[in-house]
Amino acid sequence: MVEHIISLLKGLSKESIVLILGALPISELRGAIPAAIAFGFTPLKAYCVAFIGNVLPIMPLLFLFEPVSNALRRFPLWKRFFDWLFERTKRKASLVERFEAIGLILFVAIPLPITGAWTGCIAATLFKIRFRYAFPAIVCGVAIAGLIVMLLTLAGKSLLS
Repeated sequence: MVEHIISLLKGLSKESIVLILGALPISELRGAIPAAIAFGFTPLKAYCVAFIGNVLPIMPLLFLFEPVSNALRRFPLWKRFFDWLFERTKRKASLVERFEAIGLILFVAIPLPITGAWTGCIAATLFKIRFRYAFPAIVCGVAIAGLIVMLLTLAGKSLLS
């Protein structure tokens, strides 16, 4: 999937591609950091560009997700989608529900599918975590996830060489 996205972004600078991959909900840091390392970025540059890309959508998501989803839920197709999304997020985000901001950090920090900044923003909205707690918690979780992904990427690269 990440390879397909990269092919769509041909013509952009490598930094722009990594930034966009970091911002997308499908790839986030899990796709952006390995792509940056594959592009030949230093580990620090790979981490920083992917981190910035992953952090960019957090503020708009926290402010706009609830009003946009409420407006779209008036339509049957969107209602089904958001019902499915909310149920899936609630099932996966028990840490967030139980421990709020600390749980949000841990939830976002675990670099697995269905965790990350985008899902963290949805969970923060669902569990009514205030912006002043949610934003720094999600950013902190992204920072930790980035370190984990970087370590795993570098370990994998050294094993392959």
